[in-house]
Order: sequence, then C-alpha cells, then structure tokens
Amino acid sequence: MILGCDGAGTLDDGTEIVLYPVMGDPDWRGSETLDPAWHVFSEKQQGTFADYVVAPRRNVIPRPQSLSAVAVSVLGTAWLTAYRMLFTKSGLCPGQTMLVQGASGGVSTALIQLGRAAGMQVWVTGRSKEKRAPAERLGAHQTFDPGEELPHRVDAVFESVGAVTWQHSMRSVRRGGTIVVVGMTSGNDPSADLRRLFVEQICVVGSVMGTLDEMRNLIEFVTRTGIAPEIGLELPIDRAKEGFRAMMDDRTAGKIVFTH
Repeated sequence: MILGCDGAGTLDDGTEIVLYPVMGDPDWRGSETLDPAWHVFSEKQQGTFADYVVAPRRNVIPRPQSLSAVAVSVLGTAWLTAYRMLFTKSGLCPGQTMLVQGASGGVSTALIQLGRAAGMQVWVTGRSKEKRAPAERLGAHQTFDPGEELPHRVDAVFESVGAVTWQHSMRSVRRGGTIVVVGMTSGNDPSADLRRLFVEQICVVGSVMGTLDEMRNLIEFVTRTGIAPEIGLELPIDRAKEGFRAMMDDRTAGKIVFTH
C-alpha cells in the first residue's frame, strides 16, 4: 500500500486541486466523521505519495490561486482536524483564552495559527525553548513549560498528548470550560479525575478529522486571513526517507511536504 493522506495536484484537464482525505459509504448522509465506513487515502486505496491518485469526484476541491500547491497540500488532515476542534467543537469566541498542549506538531501549529487569526488569546505548552520558539513566532501570546501553573484558567484546552498532559489540562480549564481531545501520543489511560470533571462541570469532547463542508470553510478562512501554513520541511519524494527520519527524531515543526 502506498502511503499518504493529504495532497494537492492537477487533474487530467489541467485543473489545480486539493484533496479532501475522508472517504466512506457513498450512501451515507450526515457528518462524514460519523460514517462507520470512513477511511482516508492509504488505508483502503493507494495514498497520495503515488505519482497518480484515484479519488472520488466529491473529494476533489479546486485550489484557490492565492494558495500555493505546497501550502494547500497540508490542509487535509492536521489543519482540518485543528479547524474542527477550534470552530466546531470548542465553542470559543474571539477574545477567549485557549491552551494548546504541545507546541510543534502539525495540529498544534495549525491551532496556533487559526486561533490567532480568529482573535483568541493563544497559550501553548512545549518541552523546551526550542520547541516553544516556533509557537511564539506563529502567534502564541504566551508559552509555558509542560505542567506549569498558568496565570489563570483557560476557556478551552486542546489535547493531543494524552496521559502525560491530562492532569494539567484538567487543572487548567475553567469551571464550565471545554477540553477537546484529538489524540493520545503519550498514552491512552490517564486518570479521568471524575470528581473535578463533574464538580467543575468540564465538558470533554472527542474530535476526529472533519467534514467536506469544514474543509471548504477551512480553505476559505485560510485564504481570507492570509495564513501561511507552517511547513517544517519540504523535500522531493525521492528524499522521503530524510523526512521520515526528521519526524522520528523530532527535528521539525509544522508539516513535512513531499513534492513530485
């Protein structure tokens, strides 16, 4: 199976496009993320590292000319996930404070850029000054060490780390606030802290990927606000091994893009 979930390219007729990565039952109605048959490229059909990709017609979106193929190619997974977390799941309004757990990953950098553009107060945790520096450059208003006590509790926490950061997320969100969970890179089974959950009336929301409408709205938002998605590394596909090594060694921030 050829890898790759995201991609931008050109149709046979010359139309420049970006791919919406979520596919499923053609008869499903409602959110694509709730379709029991949902999948992405490289799971049930060949992925986007291929020279040519076969995609359902509905998964092909014309690329705005104001966005480069490299920039738009990263929107389909990490950026779509971040967009849904922020604009569909969190309930945040401009001026409210958000905490992003983890400073340098693709979803985290997308949340920072989207949150800043949407008028949120963006706080971020990161393991080192080197990890926090890109977050500050991308628009984070304040950055903190993992587990550090914050100046005040936040309106929403965006959680993708899991066991290592969960207790900090629970302590950091205000009464009646929201924690949006999209991953658990450090482990799946933290203490639920149920007493704090119900006493503080914290809303914990799961999120995954996004809908076709959210993908279109994301592209429109990025175009309108002039956001330049963070590309940590851009390499030709024949040097893909270097990109995977950089990812495994945690030597990049933002997205890695392979070009043909």
